[in-house]
Amino acid sequence: MFPAIENISFLYYTSPMTQEEALSILKTGANVFLTGEPGSGKTHTINQYVAYLRSCGIEPAITASTGIAATHIGGMTIHSWSGIGVKQELTAYDLDRIAQNERVARRVSRAKVLLIDEVSMLSAQTLGLVDKVCRELKDPEKAFGGLQVVLVGDFFQLPPIARRETENGVRLAFENAPLDPRAQFAYHSPSWIDAKPVVCYLTEQHRQEDATFLDILSAIRNGSFNKEHEAHLTKRKVTKQEEHKNTTKLFSHNADVDQVNETQLEKLPGNPRMFAMKEHGTKAFVEQIKKSCLSPERLLLKTGAKVMFTKNSPEGRYVNGTTGEVIGFDGMQGYPRVKMRSGRVLAVEPAEWAVEAEGRALARIEQIPLRLAWAITVHKSQGMSLDTAFIDLTQAFEYGQGYVALSRVRTLEGLQLAGWNAQALRVHPDILQKDKEFRQASASAQETFRRVDPKDLDTMHKNFIRARGGKDVANANTAEKPKTYSVEKIRETHSNAYQAWTKDADEELTKLFNEDIHIRVIAEKLGRQPGAIRSRVVKLGLADIT
Repeated sequence: MFPAIENISFLYYTSPMTQEEALSILKTGANVFLTGEPGSGKTHTINQYVAYLRSCGIEPAITASTGIAATHIGGMTIHSWSGIGVKQELTAYDLDRIAQNERVARRVSRAKVLLIDEVSMLSAQTLGLVDKVCRELKDPEKAFGGLQVVLVGDFFQLPPIARRETENGVRLAFENAPLDPRAQFAYHSPSWIDAKPVVCYLTEQHRQEDATFLDILSAIRNGSFNKEHEAHLTKRKVTKQEEHKNTTKLFSHNADVDQVNETQLEKLPGNPRMFAMKEHGTKAFVEQIKKSCLSPERLLLKTGAKVMFTKNSPEGRYVNGTTGEVIGFDGMQGYPRVKMRSGRVLAVEPAEWAVEAEGRALARIEQIPLRLAWAITVHKSQGMSLDTAFIDLTQAFEYGQGYVALSRVRTLEGLQLAGWNAQALRVHPDILQKDKEFRQASASAQETFRRVDPKDLDTMHKNFIRARGGKDVANANTAEKPKTYSVEKIRETHSNAYQAWTKDADEELTKLFNEDIHIRVIAEKLGRQPGAIRSRVVKLGLADIT
């Protein structure tokens, strides 16, 4: 769409790209890589773009690289959306089977815009598989079948996780582990290169409120961490973890997380309820599923236990990463009753994980889709914002772990450190170099778009919406009027494109949702888009996506 952008030279523009400028570029329909430091407003910008698309009658496909990341944006994993699941390669048979899957074929073929959040945790190989599926179901001659692809994330954060063959079997590990010659970030993929995404690099800070702390994080990010920065972190070291029992605890290893969770469970009165995992099928495949299942084989729970869901509910009642507290157990079958942050109480029944091949299940397991959550790994914390946190980086083993953990906290005062090792505060050397290229590419894109006449830019916005079958939105020039596309303004000005929620509609939605009716069925009954239903469910406090 923008041949000039493909060949523009890298001109370093000193003024940072604003959220409004990035939003304006997104509205042109160009493929975009939206990046920036934690707290720079990536999610806010995407939410604004999603609201704009919906106001124009276009429902974007909202996905993320992991289940927990999907919870933060109200979407689904890219693996589920595309139908690739856990596959690491796709044969012609696999592609044909995906194309025959009615649900996958329908959502991919109808999609106009594809958003992929936390792209840093998506391997180059997986991104290529998504591209293959989109080409199979849409236009084989165009990258991602001609969809507008919006890639969102920060490569300084944690890299992809992959299955590794070891002497002791298969285990999960970070794909870009130190000295791993197979390290392949998403931007290494030929599909990324074919998509030619415009880089929008946001640099304004909206999470960290402490200038000193922000300076420390920036130093880690650009490889200039020094003795002065170290001195500030040293002042935040604590020795007794027990003193911070009400603070979220982050560790680099699951073993430490398990120890904290087990200790906290023991402190609760009464005997624990035990839920044993059920197994069906070939043993080798059962073991494979167990390794990827976040629920333990023996799940011990008590009333008062803090828990996290480990799987997406097919009915949309909860998602992987939703947290809550056990408030009791069902009298009939003994299933745990969990109160989520929204206040909604849910009786949690067993869920199923399976391995399939050629249309049949080779093995499956059943377990309550929960795990204890007083402590979590750094990996699971990605995307969170915390007022306080107790962080132990003494056993950090992967580039970016320390940066991700520290950047979860808003202020230096809210940080409590057990310590750190030499690896904890390092970032991947390939990312350091690539980040310079991203910044330069963003500056070049910014310079190019600033030269475009506002009227021409407005025309580009309208042409993209028309081309994707949407409705025109008047006065759509964010370069001239940055506040035009706030959600509130869109609702006020374009009532014909945005159907307001009435009290009766809210009551009907609440009734259907509490009856565990599927989101898509509710959408059909109420004459709305599924995305609008999900957003309203959260707005009404019926579901928790944090």
